[in-house]
Amino acid sequence: QVQPVYSGGGLVQTGGSLRLSCAATGRTFSGYSMAWFRQAPGKEREFVAAISWSGVRTDYRDSEKGRFIISRDNAKNTVYLQVNTAKPEDTAVYYCATARIPQTWPTVELYDVWGQGTQVTVSS
Repeated sequence: QVQPVYSGGGLVQTGGSLRLSCAATGRTFSGYSMAWFRQAPGKEREFVAAISWSGVRTDYRDSEKGRFIISRDNAKNTVYLQVNTAKPEDTAVYYCATARIPQTWPTVELYDVWGQGTQVTVSS
């Protein structure tokens, strides 16, 4: 059974940085595009960033372009999200997700979110 292991979440001050990690156990996702989503209290889950299976292509939520950086290490079965210049509105539970079909660049609806996510809280 696939179990994601999240790390890197926590409390950060406005303007600070942190790096989220999501490591897979029980499967490999080296052939799959990966993404990060987040859900703030009282709001719907939203797309944050995606990276293709090769790592060559990336995409970001328009409002976060330039602040967030998604990357992956297929050898470690891990996907990362670097959050820079953190804002209070970044406060949310962050989830990694995998594309349902390998070697595709899917729309956001075709990702499956993993596990319980990791909490990020940005203090003002």
